Amino acid sequence: MKVPVIRNLVKTYSIEELRAAENALLEEQPLAIEVGGDDEGEQLTHIIGALEILENIQKGMKEGEALRAFTSRVRNSIS
Repeated sequence: MKVPVIRNLVKTYSIEELRAAENALLEEQPLAIEVGGDDEGEQLTHIIGALEILENIQKGMKEGEALRAFTSRVRNSIS
């Protein structure tokens, strides 16, 4: 997981575009957007992270807060 890639997705794409990319990856189709990552698993992680952050922003969180909440959740799940 690369936070700069997730941050770029949040700033560049809409929720709809990211959902379409998520579906494309799951269906093993080519992506219509540029998603950084070493492999499809990492790309999917980046997309899911960006979606979660954008959804939290829609609920009223600031971008930085939403990013910290996501990265904290990921760190806690790994520990």
